[in-house]
Amino acid sequence: MEAVAKLKNCPMSARKMRLVVDNIRGKNVDDALNILRYTKKEAATWLEKLVLSAIANWEYKNGMGVSADDYDLIIKTVYSNEGTMLKRFRPAPHGRAHRIRKRTNHVTLVVENRLPLDSELNPEVEEIEEEVTEETND
Repeated sequence: MEAVAKLKNCPMSARKMRLVVDNIRGKNVDDALNILRYTKKEAATWLEKLVLSAIANWEYKNGMGVSADDYDLIIKTVYSNEGTMLKRFRPAPHGRAHRIRKRTNHVTLVVENRLPLDSELNPEVEEIEEEVTEETND
């Protein structure tokens, strides 16, 4: 089971973000959080929030009571692409103007569990759970 988290219009160039993104690709979620916590780049703080969001999305997607700690989550894919660019002008000598480009980026992160969920092992488990919930509602 996969869960996705996206960060859009982050006020930093994609090249700077990729330096940190490459460090956590394919790692266990706990290892990635430890790497990000002790990385001194600004991108690490943005990515730490994004990883926590992806974990919360995975837990929500798999229902209440399912903890991500029990299923050995890994970061399946993570990439940073360029976003929109704000263009500004700064005065330069001799009446000229230099262009300033304020870059942004978009980061996409996908987490996946290594250990299968109970419903992935046996599809009949979902049917049994639905029957139990219907009986308790009656």
